[in-house]
Amino acid sequence: MPEKPIIICTRGSALALAQSNLIAAECRRIFPRLRFELKIIKTTGDKLQKASMKVDGGLPKGLFTKELEVALVKGHADIAVHSLKDLPTELPAGLALVATSKRADVRDVLIYRDAEYFANPANHQKEEWTPGQAALKGLKANSTLKDFPKGATIATSSTRRKAQLLTARPDLNVVEIRGNVPTRMQKVADRAELDGTVLALAGLLRLNFTISADGKLHGDAVPDGILASVLDLEVMLPAVGQGAIGVEIRANDERISKICERLNHFNTFQCVTAERAFLAGMGGGCQSPVAAYAEVVGEQLRMQAISFASGPMRRAEAKRAIKEAAELGQQLAGELK
Repeated sequence: MPEKPIIICTRGSALALAQSNLIAAECRRIFPRLRFELKIIKTTGDKLQKASMKVDGGLPKGLFTKELEVALVKGHADIAVHSLKDLPTELPAGLALVATSKRADVRDVLIYRDAEYFANPANHQKEEWTPGQAALKGLKANSTLKDFPKGATIATSSTRRKAQLLTARPDLNVVEIRGNVPTRMQKVADRAELDGTVLALAGLLRLNFTISADGKLHGDAVPDGILASVLDLEVMLPAVGQGAIGVEIRANDERISKICERLNHFNTFQCVTAERAFLAGMGGGCQSPVAAYAEVVGEQLRMQAISFASGPMRRAEAKRAIKEAAELGQQLAGELK
């Protein structure tokens, strides 16, 4: 009898599939004699595309991960692949985060309309014009947050992004937005009431989008006239685990554990361990108004973190030995709590 395939479960979004295919390809490269198959599972977050992402909106933790974890527990899958920033710090009993891929760029990106492109009505004129319809305006290429007009409207469903946007520009109007990456870009291209949105650079890169030196965003699903500017970490610190792909399995599955050991990027795992310990120490989930970024510098792990949990932004920074990743996160949580 042929050996049963190893089932890798994933969400069905384009980004989730891109990430899961990266993990599956690496599995097949390292273990060419084993069979790996993807299993697509729809999560609660996929079913609630129009719901608010606010913590007080009543949505459960594990919005994009719970159904994948149920598949692991029930033995319907062997490996679950997550955007690590979506994975709660408290995992269900019997499951474990055992590996992370090498981290991609952790920064966020401002997405907005190109003033030069939209200055020409022929580029965006609708077949049916309605009274009061606003003209689509934009900004020059390579604009930064300070270049947005007073009272500009930026769309994001992330409390972390909203808090940092308003710290940099208290005059901004920040509104909610849902949908996958192409959908959010299309909303910015079509809706005059939106001046921009914020997306993760890692997600854009994994979907094969590129940003050229002239500030233009390139890719198959990019609407015409869309520009992008990468935000400095001083302006927008990333979410815990941002840019990393997490691999979760049953904790007692020794065979799968040994396979996943080969997938793990040690430095990334230590960095996200510190960040997740910080988030756990702050008592928050993936929608909490906190941010953290750890990096390996020489023989040490250096981490900076911010919190808006008790009002205005509070910031802390520390460094420790790489093997003390969890202690580093706990230390910063203690300073900011």
